[in-house]
Amino acid sequence: MNLLITGGAGFIGSHVIRSWMDKPEVAKLVNLDCLTYAANLGRLDGIHEQHPRYVFEKADLRDAAAVRGVIKRHEITHIVHLAAETHVDRSITGPGDFLHTNVLGTFHLLEACRSSDFEFRVSNFVHVSTDEVYGSLGPDDDAFTEESPLLPNSPYSASKAAADHLVRSYVRTYGFPAAITRCVNNFGPGQHEEKLIPTVLRCLAERRPIPVYGDGFNMREWLPVRDHADALWRVLCAGKSGAVYNIGAGHELANLDLIGRLCDLHDEARQRPCGESRQLISFVTDRPGHDRRYAVNSDKIRADLSWHPAQDFDTALRALVLEFKLQLVQ
Repeated sequence: MNLLITGGAGFIGSHVIRSWMDKPEVAKLVNLDCLTYAANLGRLDGIHEQHPRYVFEKADLRDAAAVRGVIKRHEITHIVHLAAETHVDRSITGPGDFLHTNVLGTFHLLEACRSSDFEFRVSNFVHVSTDEVYGSLGPDDDAFTEESPLLPNSPYSASKAAADHLVRSYVRTYGFPAAITRCVNNFGPGQHEEKLIPTVLRCLAERRPIPVYGDGFNMREWLPVRDHADALWRVLCAGKSGAVYNIGAGHELANLDLIGRLCDLHDEARQRPCGESRQLISFVTDRPGHDRRYAVNSDKIRADLSWHPAQDFDTALRALVLEFKLQLVQ
């Protein structure tokens, strides 16, 4: 396959590239990224400079001609579409960028994949969405399934839901070979500092207050990023066109509980008295439209594609805290 990863300099994209770069099925891997504030080619050190199958293309999905050029020039056969504006707080203060990148950018990518109404340059397309498109669950509600209605509550999640609908419409109208994935919150090395876990770790390192929205009992499900990369590979290789696959591992925690765990792991790593870092927790005004709970049922991808998460949640979280400590020492 001549594989295009959009947003490959981002957190998830860089882990996907590192996980897949040496797979024998990949003849060429093209990383398309416009290098916004959340991108960092340093995440691909070693690959970006010297891997023989890797190509970097600095291009913006909002530029339709540039997107078409990349797909044609590299004779792309497979696409994993990760590029997106993803920071919810930024979508509240500046929703325009989210609409242009996540909706119009996805449209340009879809259009670039077809040379005429029913002929496609690309044989497999995976659109990477989010569990946030489903909206919010109540405390006793069952987890979202792939058939749950889309009820987004932030400009970010609304823009992703719109992109999902675009992809689905191309499957139904044009027979476009695409699948959609909706994953829970990811964590792992190299995540942007505005996300929850890096924010907490930075506050702990600097011994400053850890901001917690509202009462801290907003529930989220978490997955190590490398398990997400493995799931996406299964969908790329064996996913059914038109299908939606939820990706999760069942690790559901209140934000306050997750922050408490991070505090305790930090104290353990720094040989501080247990509970000392929890004193840094500081409650702040909740953000508008803050979803109360996310959780997904991932039975479908497990049954249909034989995917199962491989990493232990607590082990991965502890390793992340220790790695962050090492980075600060260096």
